[in-house]
Amino acid sequence: MHWYFVAALLTVLTSSQGILTTLSQSNGKYMYDYATVPFLAEVFKLLVSSILLWKECQASPSTRMTTDWKSVRLYPIPSVIYLIHNNVQFATLVYVDTSTYQIMGNLKIVTTGILFRLFLKRKLSNLQWMAILLLAVGTTTSQVKGCGEASCDSLFSAPIQGYMLGVLSACLSALAGVYTEFLMKKNNDSLYWQNVQLYTFGAIFNMARLLLDDFRGGFENGPWWQRLFNGYTITTWLVVLNLGSTGLLVSWLMKYADNIVKVYSTSMAMLLTMLLSVYLFNFKPTLQLFLGIIICMMSLHMYFAPPNMLVDIPAATVKAAPESLKEVLVERRTDS
Repeated sequence: MHWYFVAALLTVLTSSQGILTTLSQSNGKYMYDYATVPFLAEVFKLLVSSILLWKECQASPSTRMTTDWKSVRLYPIPSVIYLIHNNVQFATLVYVDTSTYQIMGNLKIVTTGILFRLFLKRKLSNLQWMAILLLAVGTTTSQVKGCGEASCDSLFSAPIQGYMLGVLSACLSALAGVYTEFLMKKNNDSLYWQNVQLYTFGAIFNMARLLLDDFRGGFENGPWWQRLFNGYTITTWLVVLNLGSTGLLVSWLMKYADNIVKVYSTSMAMLLTMLLSVYLFNFKPTLQLFLGIIICMMSLHMYFAPPNMLVDIPAATVKAAPESLKEVLVERRTDS
């Protein structure tokens, strides 16, 4: 399976995620406990990964699975990072409005590239760095509203704490992704075995959150397991399946591609969601949206295209390119 097919599928599923979540509302409200959705998605991913692991073991008894505690103990860390990240998100929204938060969220594109270089020691060419910056500019441009609107002024009027928390949120999001890639590639263990470990801890942490919410609410609505499926409709289940499937595709990309591919997929998904919203929710397209799409497409081409397609250089020069750049290009074309 080619990485670009998985990336394209991830883009489609990610873009439909927000749309399905909106459609799952009734009169603008959730009739179900939204905190149960991530938990059920983790359970879904755990079940799918367990079945695939069982089939892999049946087909190949020599399936590699590292069970040493020194290795297993690393797998709760992504869940801890995401837990902290979620709390930082809520804290950030205390100081900034939603539009400002969405724009600051694009910082994770740049922070992912930086951590990708620092922690994973992966070299990027100058063109690729420019492409990553262009992607951040493109997604930001698509989200900026007309400067005649009041919301445009709020972008620069938030307290300094809001900007600091926004940067921290971007760094935590990038750190979680880069660390997950490190886990998936640090050995040759089965992808499904690695997923089982990740999603086991993910389910435990999400269950702990539901229990904590019960304690905070004084069990006013009863324990979480008694209301787990309350208010669920077909659309709600589609949200769960979509979220779970997206997670499985991300883990595949972390194993066989990299974080940058994931970043491009999710960024393109955001733009696709905006375009689909024009037809589904009467969203009015803006000039900034179209400019953002053009910039992002330029960035996509600049990052993944071979150098000889971007610069008019002799073929002999391309063959003599640095080994680091060659490795990047070869890896982009790696099959599962």
